[in-house]
Amino acid sequence: RVRLVESGGGSVQAGGSLKLSCVASGDIDRSNCMGWFRQAPGNEREGVAGVDSEGSTSYHIAVKGRFIISQDKAKTTLSLQMNSLKPEDTAMYYCAAYRCSAGMTALQSLNQELGHTIPWGWWGQGTQVTVSS
Repeated sequence: RVRLVESGGGSVQAGGSLKLSCVASGDIDRSNCMGWFRQAPGNEREGVAGVDSEGSTSYHIAVKGRFIISQDKAKTTLSLQMNSLKPEDTAMYYCAAYRCSAGMTALQSLNQELGHTIPWGWWGQGTQVTVSS
């Protein structure tokens, strides 16, 4: 079993920055990818960023150039540095641990995972990010 705990959310004005963190514990080696996804009220879950076992990162086009995903060497802490925040970034943000599919980026695999009725991977309870205009 894998346990993921997110932190770092909050309220900021547009243009501001936040850094989310996720601490992973348990049998994390069962996964080979980690990422962040978000869900705003009334919207579907969408992958934001992912990183694979080789350190390759991938981003949703809406956040590319503004967000940076990173992972420590032990692969037990995942971070998301969010810069130039916009009101449309307002959502609950979740950390996820999962297995990437061959030939797919970490983000593609995360979106595939989110579409499963019974997901294979794990995610935490989420942390709220609110951006005001």
